[in-house]
Amino acid sequence: MAAPRSVRHRGRSLTLAAILALALLVGVVASAMVGQLPISPSEVLGSVLRALGIDTALAPDDPIVESTLWVVRFPRIALGLGVGAALAVAGAVMQAIFGNPLAEPGVVGVSSGAALGAAIAIAAGVTVLGNWSIAVFAFAGSLLATLLVYFVSRSNGRTEVVTLLLTGIAVNAFAGAGLALVQFLADTSSREQIVFWQLGSLAGARWPEVAIVAVVCIAGLVAAASLGHRYDLLSLGERNARHLGVNVEALRMGSIVLVALLTGVAVAFCGIIAFVGLVVPHIIRMAIGPRHRGLIIASAFGGGTLLIYADLLARTIIPGADLPIGILTSLVGGPFFFFLLARQRRRSGGWA
Repeated sequence: MAAPRSVRHRGRSLTLAAILALALLVGVVASAMVGQLPISPSEVLGSVLRALGIDTALAPDDPIVESTLWVVRFPRIALGLGVGAALAVAGAVMQAIFGNPLAEPGVVGVSSGAALGAAIAIAAGVTVLGNWSIAVFAFAGSLLATLLVYFVSRSNGRTEVVTLLLTGIAVNAFAGAGLALVQFLADTSSREQIVFWQLGSLAGARWPEVAIVAVVCIAGLVAAASLGHRYDLLSLGERNARHLGVNVEALRMGSIVLVALLTGVAVAFCGIIAFVGLVVPHIIRMAIGPRHRGLIIASAFGGGTLLIYADLLARTIIPGADLPIGILTSLVGGPFFFFLLARQRRRSGGWA
Protein backbone atom coordinates (compact mmCIF):
# COMPACT_ATOMS: atom_id res chain seq x y z
CA MET A 1 0.00 0.00 0.00
CA ALA A 2 1.32 3.42 -0.97
CA ALA A 3 2.08 5.86 1.82
CA PRO A 4 -0.32 8.80 2.25
CA ARG A 5 0.61 11.97 0.38
CA SER A 6 1.24 13.90 3.61
CA VAL A 7 3.68 11.24 4.79
CA ARG A 8 5.54 11.27 1.47
CA HIS A 9 5.67 15.09 1.54
CA ARG A 10 7.04 15.06 5.08
CA GLY A 11 9.65 12.50 4.10
CA ARG A 12 10.78 14.57 1.10
CA SER A 13 10.92 17.70 3.27
CA LEU A 14 13.07 15.99 5.90
CA THR A 15 15.38 14.59 3.24
CA LEU A 16 15.77 18.00 1.63
CA ALA A 17 16.42 19.62 5.03
CA ALA A 18 19.17 17.11 5.76
CA ILE A 19 20.78 17.62 2.34
CA LEU A 20 20.66 21.41 2.65
CA ALA A 21 22.07 21.34 6.20
CA LEU A 22 24.96 19.09 5.17
CA ALA A 23 25.68 21.08 2.00
CA LEU A 24 25.58 24.34 3.93
CA LEU A 25 27.94 23.09 6.63
CA VAL A 26 30.43 21.76 4.08
CA GLY A 27 30.24 24.98 2.06
CA VAL A 28 30.79 27.22 5.09
CA VAL A 29 33.79 25.21 6.32
CA ALA A 30 35.31 25.03 2.82
CA SER A 31 34.85 28.78 2.30
CA ALA A 32 36.57 29.50 5.61
CA MET A 33 39.49 27.19 4.73
CA VAL A 34 40.20 28.10 1.12
CA GLY A 35 42.04 31.25 0.07
CA GLN A 36 45.48 32.77 -0.38
CA LEU A 37 46.15 31.76 3.24
CA PRO A 38 45.14 28.09 3.69
CA ILE A 39 43.50 27.35 7.05
CA SER A 40 42.84 23.87 8.42
CA PRO A 41 39.36 22.70 9.50
CA SER A 42 40.60 22.29 13.09
CA GLU A 43 41.72 25.93 13.17
CA VAL A 44 38.34 27.06 11.86
CA LEU A 45 36.55 25.05 14.55
CA GLY A 46 38.94 26.20 17.26
CA SER A 47 38.51 29.84 16.30
CA VAL A 48 34.72 29.56 16.41
CA LEU A 49 34.84 27.82 19.80
CA ARG A 50 37.15 30.52 21.14
CA ALA A 51 34.68 33.19 20.02
CA LEU A 52 32.01 31.29 21.99
CA GLY A 53 34.21 31.38 25.12
CA ILE A 54 35.53 27.83 24.83
CA ASP A 55 39.32 27.66 24.65
CA THR A 56 40.74 24.51 23.08
CA ALA A 57 44.05 23.33 21.68
CA LEU A 58 42.52 23.62 18.21
CA ALA A 59 42.42 27.42 18.30
CA PRO A 60 44.98 29.04 15.97
CA ASP A 61 48.03 30.66 17.58
CA ASP A 62 48.81 32.88 14.60
CA PRO A 63 46.96 36.24 14.88
CA ILE A 64 47.04 36.54 11.09
CA VAL A 65 44.91 33.39 10.80
CA GLU A 66 42.48 34.71 13.40
CA SER A 67 42.24 38.06 11.64
CA THR A 68 41.78 36.42 8.24
CA LEU A 69 38.84 34.42 9.53
CA TRP A 70 36.98 37.14 11.44
CA VAL A 71 37.79 40.20 9.33
CA VAL A 72 37.71 38.72 5.83
CA ARG A 73 36.18 35.27 5.45
CA PHE A 74 33.45 34.98 8.08
CA PRO A 75 31.83 38.34 7.15
CA ARG A 76 31.92 37.31 3.49
CA ILE A 77 30.33 33.93 4.27
CA ALA A 78 27.62 35.53 6.42
CA LEU A 79 26.87 38.17 3.77
CA GLY A 80 26.62 35.46 1.10
CA LEU A 81 24.15 33.50 3.22
CA GLY A 82 21.98 36.57 3.82
CA VAL A 83 22.03 37.84 0.24
CA GLY A 84 21.39 34.39 -1.24
CA ALA A 85 18.47 33.84 1.11
CA ALA A 86 17.03 37.28 0.36
CA LEU A 87 17.18 36.81 -3.41
CA ALA A 88 15.73 33.29 -3.28
CA VAL A 89 12.83 34.36 -1.06
CA ALA A 90 12.19 37.38 -3.29
CA GLY A 91 12.05 35.06 -6.31
CA ALA A 92 9.64 32.65 -4.61
CA VAL A 93 7.35 35.53 -3.59
CA MET A 94 7.43 37.06 -7.07
CA GLN A 95 6.46 33.75 -8.64
CA ALA A 96 3.59 33.47 -6.15
CA ILE A 97 2.09 36.92 -6.73
CA PHE A 98 2.57 36.89 -10.51
CA GLY A 99 1.44 33.28 -10.82
CA ASN A 100 4.29 32.83 -13.26
CA PRO A 101 7.34 30.56 -12.95
CA LEU A 102 9.55 32.97 -14.91
CA ALA A 103 9.26 35.88 -12.47
CA GLU A 104 12.58 36.68 -10.79
CA PRO A 105 14.15 39.95 -9.60
CA GLY A 106 17.00 39.86 -12.13
CA VAL A 107 14.94 38.71 -15.11
CA VAL A 108 12.19 41.33 -14.80
CA GLY A 109 14.48 44.24 -14.00
CA VAL A 110 13.96 44.62 -10.26
CA SER A 111 17.66 44.07 -9.52
CA SER A 112 18.61 46.60 -12.19
CA GLY A 113 16.22 49.13 -10.67
CA ALA A 114 17.83 48.58 -7.28
CA ALA A 115 21.30 48.98 -8.79
CA LEU A 116 20.27 52.26 -10.41
CA GLY A 117 19.01 53.56 -7.09
CA ALA A 118 22.26 52.54 -5.36
CA ALA A 119 24.32 54.12 -8.15
CA ILE A 120 22.51 57.43 -7.76
CA ALA A 121 23.21 57.39 -4.03
CA ILE A 122 26.90 56.61 -4.64
CA ALA A 123 27.38 59.26 -7.32
CA ALA A 124 25.52 61.90 -5.31
CA GLY A 125 27.46 61.07 -2.17
CA VAL A 126 24.30 60.59 -0.09
CA THR A 127 25.21 59.93 3.55
CA VAL A 128 22.25 61.44 5.40
CA LEU A 129 21.08 57.97 6.52
CA GLY A 130 24.53 56.63 7.35
CA ASN A 131 25.08 52.96 6.45
CA TRP A 132 21.45 52.76 5.36
CA SER A 133 21.72 55.48 2.66
CA ILE A 134 22.63 53.26 -0.29
CA ALA A 135 20.26 50.53 0.91
CA VAL A 136 17.33 52.98 1.06
CA PHE A 137 18.00 54.25 -2.46
CA ALA A 138 18.35 50.66 -3.71
CA PHE A 139 15.03 49.81 -2.06
CA ALA A 140 13.36 52.80 -3.73
CA GLY A 141 14.70 51.75 -7.14
CA SER A 142 13.62 48.14 -6.72
CA LEU A 143 10.17 49.22 -5.47
CA LEU A 144 9.58 51.43 -8.50
CA ALA A 145 10.75 48.67 -10.84
CA THR A 146 8.53 46.06 -9.16
CA LEU A 147 5.47 48.31 -9.29
CA LEU A 148 6.10 49.04 -12.97
CA VAL A 149 6.45 45.35 -13.83
CA TYR A 150 3.36 44.47 -11.82
CA PHE A 151 1.01 47.03 -13.35
CA VAL A 152 2.24 46.59 -16.93
CA SER A 153 2.34 42.78 -17.03
CA ARG A 154 -1.00 42.15 -15.30
CA SER A 155 -4.01 41.79 -17.61
CA ASN A 156 -7.44 40.35 -16.80
CA GLY A 157 -6.20 38.84 -13.55
CA ARG A 158 -3.21 37.01 -15.03
CA THR A 159 0.36 37.61 -16.09
CA GLU A 160 1.29 36.86 -19.68
CA VAL A 161 4.74 35.41 -20.23
CA VAL A 162 5.47 37.62 -23.23
CA THR A 163 4.37 40.80 -21.45
CA LEU A 164 6.35 39.89 -18.35
CA LEU A 165 9.54 39.28 -20.30
CA LEU A 166 9.12 42.35 -22.50
CA THR A 167 8.51 44.49 -19.43
CA GLY A 168 11.64 43.06 -17.85
CA ILE A 169 13.64 43.82 -21.00
CA ALA A 170 12.35 47.39 -21.01
CA VAL A 171 13.11 47.93 -17.31
CA ASN A 172 16.58 46.42 -17.67
CA ALA A 173 17.27 48.59 -20.72
CA PHE A 174 16.11 51.77 -18.96
CA ALA A 175 18.06 50.94 -15.79
CA GLY A 176 21.15 50.14 -17.90
CA ALA A 177 20.90 53.49 -19.64
CA GLY A 178 20.43 55.21 -16.29
CA LEU A 179 23.50 53.46 -14.89
CA ALA A 180 25.55 54.52 -17.91
CA LEU A 181 24.42 58.12 -17.50
CA VAL A 182 25.21 58.13 -13.79
CA GLN A 183 28.66 56.68 -14.49
CA PHE A 184 29.28 59.36 -17.11
CA LEU A 185 28.42 62.12 -14.63
CA ALA A 186 30.17 60.56 -11.61
CA ASP A 187 33.78 61.00 -10.54
CA THR A 188 36.38 58.25 -10.89
CA SER A 189 35.93 56.80 -7.41
CA SER A 190 32.14 56.62 -7.71
CA ARG A 191 32.43 55.17 -11.20
CA GLU A 192 34.53 52.27 -9.91
CA GLN A 193 31.96 51.51 -7.20
CA ILE A 194 29.14 51.54 -9.74
CA VAL A 195 31.00 49.10 -11.98
CA PHE A 196 31.30 46.82 -8.94
CA TRP A 197 27.53 47.01 -8.48
CA GLN A 198 26.92 45.94 -12.05
CA LEU A 199 29.14 42.85 -11.79
CA GLY A 200 28.10 41.66 -8.35
CA SER A 201 30.56 40.54 -5.68
CA LEU A 202 30.85 39.65 -2.00
CA ALA A 203 34.35 41.11 -1.75
CA GLY A 204 34.94 43.63 1.01
CA ALA A 205 32.12 42.38 3.23
CA ARG A 206 32.04 43.93 6.71
CA TRP A 207 30.13 43.05 9.86
CA PRO A 208 27.96 46.22 9.87
CA GLU A 209 26.74 45.33 6.37
CA VAL A 210 26.13 41.74 7.47
CA ALA A 211 24.02 43.01 10.37
CA ILE A 212 21.83 45.13 8.08
CA VAL A 213 21.31 42.29 5.60
CA ALA A 214 20.61 39.81 8.40
CA VAL A 215 17.92 42.01 9.97
CA VAL A 216 16.15 42.62 6.66
CA CYS A 217 16.51 39.01 5.50
CA ILE A 218 15.16 37.46 8.71
CA ALA A 219 12.26 39.91 8.86
CA GLY A 220 11.48 39.31 5.18
CA LEU A 221 11.65 35.53 5.59
CA VAL A 222 9.30 35.58 8.57
CA ALA A 223 6.86 37.86 6.73
CA ALA A 224 6.93 35.78 3.53
CA ALA A 225 6.53 32.47 5.41
CA SER A 226 3.57 33.87 7.37
CA LEU A 227 1.89 34.67 4.04
CA GLY A 228 2.52 31.17 2.69
CA HIS A 229 -1.07 29.94 3.19
CA ARG A 230 -2.45 32.99 1.37
CA TYR A 231 -0.10 32.35 -1.53
CA ASP A 232 -1.44 28.78 -1.66
CA LEU A 233 -4.98 30.14 -1.92
CA LEU A 234 -3.91 32.69 -4.53
CA SER A 235 -2.55 29.87 -6.70
CA LEU A 236 -6.14 28.58 -6.99
CA GLY A 237 -7.08 31.77 -8.85
CA GLU A 238 -7.98 35.29 -7.81
CA ARG A 239 -11.72 34.65 -7.68
CA ASN A 240 -11.36 31.54 -5.52
CA ALA A 241 -8.88 33.31 -3.25
CA ARG A 242 -11.29 36.20 -2.71
CA HIS A 243 -14.14 33.80 -1.89
CA LEU A 244 -11.85 32.19 0.68
CA GLY A 245 -11.27 35.53 2.39
CA VAL A 246 -7.99 36.69 0.83
CA ASN A 247 -7.62 40.41 0.09
CA VAL A 248 -5.77 39.79 -3.17
CA GLU A 249 -4.70 43.34 -3.96
CA ALA A 250 -3.49 44.00 -0.41
CA LEU A 251 -1.57 40.72 -0.51
CA ARG A 252 0.06 41.62 -3.81
CA MET A 253 0.97 45.17 -2.82
CA GLY A 254 2.44 44.04 0.50
CA SER A 255 4.37 41.32 -1.31
CA ILE A 256 5.71 43.85 -3.82
CA VAL A 257 7.09 45.97 -0.99
CA LEU A 258 8.60 42.83 0.54
CA VAL A 259 10.27 41.83 -2.76
CA ALA A 260 11.61 45.36 -3.21
CA LEU A 261 13.02 45.38 0.32
CA LEU A 262 14.76 42.01 -0.03
CA THR A 263 16.12 42.78 -3.48
CA GLY A 264 17.15 46.30 -2.53
CA VAL A 265 19.22 45.28 0.48
CA ALA A 266 20.89 42.49 -1.50
CA VAL A 267 21.83 44.74 -4.41
CA ALA A 268 22.87 47.61 -2.12
CA PHE A 269 25.77 45.61 -0.66
CA CYS A 270 26.59 43.02 -3.33
CA GLY A 271 25.46 44.41 -6.67
CA ILE A 272 23.44 42.55 -9.29
CA ILE A 273 23.48 38.79 -8.73
CA ALA A 274 21.06 37.31 -11.23
CA PHE A 275 19.06 34.08 -11.43
CA VAL A 276 19.32 33.01 -7.76
CA GLY A 277 15.62 33.80 -7.32
CA LEU A 278 14.79 31.82 -10.45
CA VAL A 279 16.86 28.67 -10.02
CA VAL A 280 16.50 27.98 -6.29
CA PRO A 281 12.67 28.12 -5.89
CA HIS A 282 12.23 25.85 -8.92
CA ILE A 283 14.62 23.22 -7.61
CA ILE A 284 12.97 23.34 -4.18
CA ARG A 285 9.50 23.17 -5.75
CA MET A 286 10.47 20.06 -7.74
CA ALA A 287 11.81 18.46 -4.55
CA ILE A 288 9.01 19.14 -2.02
CA GLY A 289 6.05 20.47 -4.01
CA PRO A 290 4.34 23.86 -4.32
CA ARG A 291 3.22 24.57 -0.74
CA HIS A 292 4.56 28.05 -0.24
CA ARG A 293 5.46 28.11 3.44
CA GLY A 294 7.87 25.20 3.18
CA LEU A 295 8.96 26.38 -0.26
CA ILE A 296 9.90 29.84 1.01
CA ILE A 297 11.80 28.59 4.06
CA ALA A 298 13.69 25.96 2.07
CA SER A 299 14.42 28.51 -0.67
CA ALA A 300 16.08 30.78 1.89
CA PHE A 301 18.48 28.04 2.94
CA GLY A 302 18.96 26.89 -0.65
CA GLY A 303 19.74 30.42 -1.84
CA GLY A 304 22.30 30.94 0.90
CA THR A 305 23.92 27.59 0.14
CA LEU A 306 24.05 28.29 -3.60
CA LEU A 307 25.71 31.65 -3.10
CA ILE A 308 28.28 30.20 -0.69
CA TYR A 309 29.39 27.67 -3.30
CA ALA A 310 29.25 30.22 -6.12
CA ASP A 311 31.46 32.60 -4.12
CA LEU A 312 33.86 29.78 -3.26
CA LEU A 313 34.16 28.97 -6.96
CA ALA A 314 34.56 32.65 -7.83
CA ARG A 315 37.50 32.94 -5.43
CA THR A 316 39.27 29.78 -6.62
CA ILE A 317 38.50 29.23 -10.31
CA ILE A 318 41.17 31.74 -11.39
CA PRO A 319 44.30 31.62 -9.20
CA GLY A 320 45.08 34.97 -7.61
CA ALA A 321 41.87 36.61 -8.89
CA ASP A 322 38.39 37.21 -7.47
CA LEU A 323 35.88 36.60 -10.25
CA PRO A 324 32.63 38.61 -9.86
CA ILE A 325 30.01 36.23 -8.51
CA GLY A 326 27.30 37.70 -10.75
CA ILE A 327 29.10 36.25 -13.77
CA LEU A 328 28.97 32.72 -12.35
CA THR A 329 25.30 32.85 -11.35
CA SER A 330 24.42 34.11 -14.83
CA LEU A 331 26.41 31.31 -16.46
CA VAL A 332 24.41 28.77 -14.45
CA GLY A 333 21.07 30.58 -14.49
CA GLY A 334 21.04 31.44 -18.20
CA PRO A 335 20.72 27.84 -19.49
CA PHE A 336 18.22 27.10 -16.70
CA PHE A 337 16.13 30.06 -17.84
CA PHE A 338 16.13 28.75 -21.43
CA PHE A 339 14.96 25.39 -20.12
CA LEU A 340 12.06 27.03 -18.25
CA LEU A 341 11.09 29.04 -21.31
CA ALA A 342 10.98 25.90 -23.46
CA ARG A 343 8.95 24.01 -20.86
CA GLN A 344 6.51 26.91 -20.48
CA ARG A 345 6.03 26.99 -24.23
CA ARG A 346 5.36 23.27 -24.42
CA ARG A 347 2.79 23.45 -21.62
CA SER A 348 0.91 26.49 -22.89
CA GLY A 349 1.15 25.72 -26.59
CA GLY A 350 2.66 29.14 -27.27
CA TRP A 351 4.07 32.19 -25.57
CA ALA A 352 0.87 33.60 -24.10
